Amino acid sequence: MQVIVFEDTRVNELKPLVNLKPVFGLVTGFRTLQQKFEQSIGREVILTYHLRRYLLPFFAEQHPALIVNRLQDDDVLLVNGRIVSTGEISRMVNEDSFEPGKGYMQGDNLLFARVAADVLSVDEDGTMPDMIDTAVLAENLALEKVVGFRIVDNIWDLIAFHSDELLRDAETLELGRHEGDVHASAVIVRPSNVYIGPGAVVRAGAVLDADEGFIALEAGAVADPHSLLMQNVYLGSNARAKSGAKIYSNVSIGNGSKIGGEVEDSIIEPYVNKQHDGFLGHSYLSSWCNLGAGTNNSDLKNNYSAVRITLNGHERMTGLQFLGLLMGEHSKCSINSMFNTGTVVGTGANIFGGGFPPKEVPSFSWGGSSGFEPYDIDKAVDTARKVMERRRVFMSSAYEEMFRFVAGTDGMEQIFT
Repeated sequence: MQVIVFEDTRVNELKPLVNLKPVFGLVTGFRTLQQKFEQSIGREVILTYHLRRYLLPFFAEQHPALIVNRLQDDDVLLVNGRIVSTGEISRMVNEDSFEPGKGYMQGDNLLFARVAADVLSVDEDGTMPDMIDTAVLAENLALEKVVGFRIVDNIWDLIAFHSDELLRDAETLELGRHEGDVHASAVIVRPSNVYIGPGAVVRAGAVLDADEGFIALEAGAVADPHSLLMQNVYLGSNARAKSGAKIYSNVSIGNGSKIGGEVEDSIIEPYVNKQHDGFLGHSYLSSWCNLGAGTNNSDLKNNYSAVRITLNGHERMTGLQFLGLLMGEHSKCSINSMFNTGTVVGTGANIFGGGFPPKEVPSFSWGGSSGFEPYDIDKAVDTARKVMERRRVFMSSAYEEMFRFVAGTDGMEQIFT
């Protein structure tokens, strides 16, 4: 039986955060959904993947050993890529708990389906469809209702799930193991709740306070002098907490990111630059974002009511009292920028000027509170290439092709013309 983690048509509702990655590339806790599948299911089952075709060349470049968008067996178990995988899913997959010809529904989400390969529409070369329409697929299945699974339906769910997922991910850490270089004047509170990986550095005067949670520094991570990490903080490989940073209350920081200022309850993907003072709360920053010095966001309304966000011009109620900034890859803002509660910024946006920008900033746009213009794609590509090269990551032709595709389908000109 081939197990395929797939993208369905509802991934479109998770833009802009999935513009340059598959849905299982999203993070909640400190792992991507893909990493959670692989962590929970283990090596007993070989996972294969399905994703939108424009993402395939770069994804395959990054994961050359994986089988992607190919049917290799007549017996197929489809697993929805928006699921936050757990040990229960691992048990069900490993024990072959799914019946042929049957789909498993939670609400209006098809979570699992065991089907014959010929049920799926494929090209002559065996390539799977761009996205799987689960509503159509379900019409030909015997359906069973299931409950208790966590699935990402909305972009704010990543923040809503984050505190629980951070603790669940931390169960796999070797807390109490300290292999890095810790300065004699650094303060580590409750060392048994702290992991310091090989090559990690805790500099003079840094405080790692794990009295009310865990602290983890992966290999090569750095806590600069007088930085404070407390109440569940994960610092990925070669990430850096800058001097004077105050990072607390459920924060995950991806590989190679540089973080300063005050940060709480946020998810920061790899290679994000937020080096300077300013507040970031209950936010999701995608890779290659850059926040200018003094940037602040609001994550709580003055009347303490639930936060609304705007997606594709339509207002949505999140049900969350705390929600900050949700920003797609390669977006950036100038010094002293301000973002209102529940602001969504697209991919490749450049924000500057005084005042609050609108609560929805289109992808590949250039401007601020006084209005936006389309961001020239060649200039956007040139800037993105320079940003990546500064971190010794070189833009491949596959990445550039994907980047240009998103600019052509999700850019400002396409939205407003």
